[in-house]
Amino acid sequence: MLPQSLLTSPSPTPRRRAGRRFWQHRTFQNLGPGLITGASDDDPSGIATYSQAGAAFGLATLWTALLTFPLMAAMQEMCARIGLVTQRGLAGTLRQHYPRWVLYGLLTLTFPAIVLNIGADLEGMGAVAHLLVPQVPTFAFSVLFTGLLLLAIVYYPYQQLAAMLKWLCAVLLVYLVVPFLVKQDWTSVARHTLIPEVHFTKDFMGMLVAILGTTISPYLFFWQANMEAEDMQHRSIVEGHGRRVVVNKRLLRTMQADVNVGMFCSNLIMFFIILTTGVVLYAAGIHQIDTVEQAASALKPLAGESAYLLFAVGVLGTGLLAIPVLAGSLAYAMAETFHWRGGLDRKFGQAPGFYTTIFVSLVAGVLLDTLGVSPIQALIYTAILYGLTAPVMIALVLHLANNKAVMGDYANGRTSNLLGGITLVLMSAAAILLLYLQFFA
Repeated sequence: MLPQSLLTSPSPTPRRRAGRRFWQHRTFQNLGPGLITGASDDDPSGIATYSQAGAAFGLATLWTALLTFPLMAAMQEMCARIGLVTQRGLAGTLRQHYPRWVLYGLLTLTFPAIVLNIGADLEGMGAVAHLLVPQVPTFAFSVLFTGLLLLAIVYYPYQQLAAMLKWLCAVLLVYLVVPFLVKQDWTSVARHTLIPEVHFTKDFMGMLVAILGTTISPYLFFWQANMEAEDMQHRSIVEGHGRRVVVNKRLLRTMQADVNVGMFCSNLIMFFIILTTGVVLYAAGIHQIDTVEQAASALKPLAGESAYLLFAVGVLGTGLLAIPVLAGSLAYAMAETFHWRGGLDRKFGQAPGFYTTIFVSLVAGVLLDTLGVSPIQALIYTAILYGLTAPVMIALVLHLANNKAVMGDYANGRTSNLLGGITLVLMSAAAILLLYLQFFA
């Protein structure tokens, strides 16, 4: 007979117990829509933009991470609060309180922008996977990722899909490691982070506009509100036995913490990507980076195999996280606009229009390359469409969040309005500058 010590499992070490307590801690368990939304903002096309910023201007744009964090957090908190209070998504709330043409106009710009964004992300993921496995063509990888994502979105109910997306957020941690694999001048990093550096040139101003447009994207507004509404509906089934759950200060505090953590993570990853490419590529004289695979390839001989692999794995992980958010935000907006049954908790037969929108957006995205639309063109068109949509969306969100008839006691406070107003001014100026740079400069 075996000794009793071999028949029983060994007691977990103090370090393992501490790790288990962290993952089971209520604070971590309460992270959800905000964390996923923030992490999905660092998609492959966003990584390409931040890599361009670092390669072209070194550390000169690091300070933008400090600027965009409070603005992102304020806007996403408003959208989340609207979703909590109304228990509808943003499109459904807009449909109820605004003329139909407003929502139709937004969708006219949002649909192609999201499809182009999905296309750029799938192409980026395929190209990076091709770097890792050269025997398989880029397009084959893009089709494979599209199939896997469609299967996951259709097969898994909301809670399981949300849990998978939540764990995929951990992939972003690789970008916190990469800068420590190369030598850094941390004094210079601190100076460029805390002291804004602005060059009044076409290229630098265009990069600032690109960073703002990539970081504060309208599709995140739709997703955040819908996820909070979906969470409330799920909570009403589990906790309220089908009765509507009343919003209270505890729920609001949990939501605000979730949003703040998510937006902080998003901007932290943005900071480290600019830092990595700014130190490695810019210092080596590589100033033109157009795609994520170019950034990964350029890192390999300069920063080593480990940095290259981590950067590449991060691109694949963020794509798997971001594309369901992009497609889902569009499907929710379409379903609420046209009164379709929708929601990730429903099966395909219960919400055919909702899932068809996801299918069409993913397939259209993967086919863009066959139509002659390159990832660079897709990013340019996406930036223009987001640039036109963002100021209007921000103004509408601000108006809704201040509407007592909609929000009751949970309408905006002074700080939210101040940060929202600054965001509106900045994004409006960015949209005007973007159009000028694209068509007149």
